[in-house]
Amino acid sequence: MAMSLERATGSSGAAATTCDSQSRVTRSLLGYGVIAGPIYVAVSLALAFTRQGFDVTRHAWSLLSTGDLGWIQVTNFVVTGMMTVAAAVGLRRAGIGRWTPRLVTAFGLSLVAAGVFRADPADGFPVGTPAGPGAVSWHGMLHLLSGTVGFSCLIAACVVTARAFVHSGRRGWALYSGAAGVALFAGFAAMASGPHGGATTLPFAAAVVLVWSWIPRTPSTCTGTPAEPATPTDRPTTQSTGDTTCGTSSC
Repeated sequence: MAMSLERATGSSGAAATTCDSQSRVTRSLLGYGVIAGPIYVAVSLALAFTRQGFDVTRHAWSLLSTGDLGWIQVTNFVVTGMMTVAAAVGLRRAGIGRWTPRLVTAFGLSLVAAGVFRADPADGFPVGTPAGPGAVSWHGMLHLLSGTVGFSCLIAACVVTARAFVHSGRRGWALYSGAAGVALFAGFAAMASGPHGGATTLPFAAAVVLVWSWIPRTPSTCTGTPAEPATPTDRPTTQSTGDTTCGTSSC
């Protein structure tokens, strides 16, 4: 009996150790979602306010990938895109359904593609570029396509997550997710439907900032981490895999 108890205790300890290790990996992956947004916004704003000829009220941030210093914004797209993909893997490991991680992954890959396929110079930027939209190259077209697909997937992720929050009784977070999706849709539609100006560029930039703040909040609320303690009805269910037992969320 003593040997049985010792085996049981050893097995339980091994399972806890494995589970702790898996939890650390998941939290590390989710951490990329926390820093990706601030990095993307900070780098974009730093370039927007320091590069000659760039007007934050007229020019889209994608134009920062053009010109001599365009490589900085290209790197910003690629790095934050890969961070977003890593965060999506963390969302999946945390048990946040199937579609939200997939859609966030698609958004991350679209950022990488937007960096690989640069936007075309337009609207007088970089300095020396003629006024107006200008000609669209093949890589400029792929840049626009990447943005369309990526933002569409992110809007869908907001809607899917909002529905999950509604079903779990978290109406406040459902409203937050839904509002982020609506704001991004409105901003992107305005940018895509007419000439750029303060009435379209600035609201779209604000919507991007809002959604970037939404991404890292999603894992914290769905997994019941300190950002919002889990209620009895939201507590993780238990999933057993081999010799390990780890908690997952149904959000």
